[in-house]
Amino acid sequence: MALPFSNTAGRTLERLRHAFVETARGARQAVGTPLRPDLPDDDLPRLRNRIDACLEGKGGEIARRARAAELGQAYLSLSPAGRRKFLLTLANDYGLPRDAAVAEVERWRTTKEPPRALVRALEPPAVRLLREFVGVPQGVKFVVDLRAELLALGKSDQAARTLSEDLRPLLGAWFDVAFLDLVRIDWRASAALLEKLVAYEAVHAIRSWRDLKNRLDSDRRCFAFFHPRMPEEPLIFVEVALVHGLAGDVRQLLDAKAETSDPQAANTAIFYSISNCQQGLAGISFGNYLIKRVAEQLARDLPNIKDFATLSPIPGLRRHIDDRLKGEGDEVLTQQEVASLRPVTNAAEGAAAVRHLLDRPSWWEVPAVNKALRPILSRLADFHLGNGAIVERLNWLADTSANGLRQSYAMMVNYRYKLADVDVNHEAYAGGRVVASREVRALARG
Repeated sequence: MALPFSNTAGRTLERLRHAFVETARGARQAVGTPLRPDLPDDDLPRLRNRIDACLEGKGGEIARRARAAELGQAYLSLSPAGRRKFLLTLANDYGLPRDAAVAEVERWRTTKEPPRALVRALEPPAVRLLREFVGVPQGVKFVVDLRAELLALGKSDQAARTLSEDLRPLLGAWFDVAFLDLVRIDWRASAALLEKLVAYEAVHAIRSWRDLKNRLDSDRRCFAFFHPRMPEEPLIFVEVALVHGLAGDVRQLLDAKAETSDPQAANTAIFYSISNCQQGLAGISFGNYLIKRVAEQLARDLPNIKDFATLSPIPGLRRHIDDRLKGEGDEVLTQQEVASLRPVTNAAEGAAAVRHLLDRPSWWEVPAVNKALRPILSRLADFHLGNGAIVERLNWLADTSANGLRQSYAMMVNYRYKLADVDVNHEAYAGGRVVASREVRALARG
């Protein structure tokens, strides 16, 4: 049954508009009549005048914030076509092209200005403009959402793509993990926040109220990072199951009908879903810090929890396996694997036989096919790890949902965290070495 949740994005937009209208009241007389929704060409000079007024920064801090808020309110009042023109104007007219950057460097070399003057001169005017929003109510959320639209527009426009990248250092500074609050979310959280968990869940879709309640039950935990300037918007959240032993089947963790277990009897925390919530923060990493912070808090709150591990999807594994089967052909298989396929398929040999079996509907439910494919697909799995964990175990048929099959032929992996070794393992990965268990190393050797 579908969840009767309202449009959280629409409510966020209304909150932004209201905040900007309140802040911008003092700027109304200075900016004149509103821009028209589609931002026709004869409105563009007035838009540029407003942007220029913001960049000039006259009248003190309150006036600057009022002008920025008015500009933000004007943007939110535009149609999709108008917003696109606004963003293209900002990216093309207020970026910093290479020739302009070179000219600034040459000008600086002829002066005795300190290096910080050059740094400021090389900041694109558009970034300097958006920096003003940090002091405007709801302004940080506005910049995050604006970058999300720039990222989408940047798929077809180079200037928009450049501006989205220019904004990343600014947002990286604003969202430094030292500024973030770790919050546990449970069933007593506001309905608005629970709706956002449903909307933002990116790994295992939440399908009902019962499903949601199960994920927030006493043997489960959900933690999120929040920014003080976006207290109603999670940045990223992780879902945790408190179990006994290493979990290898996500269906058991997601079973809303399963009996709730005693968290005091658990010895392992399984991080089974982690979702980024703000598209505009793409390229700014929180996940590794979130898992480490949550593991440390669980270790303090539940001393019985001794092991920390993920049960993670392997995005791109299916594509990787398919590419190897296509590109390397029969050479991708050992002679023993080729022989093991003959009893279950007469239609083809070698790599073609693997492809033939994988194209069968519900192939994993046929015992002989399952048995033949498991060692082959397991051996072809590759692991990429930069979060300081240990590749502990590959789990066969751990997620037979449509998404699990589409990503990785239903395989998932356990990454085990030993808190004392996280930083050491992360540095080992940076040096080109993945830390793995003996079982996984054996798979890699084939």
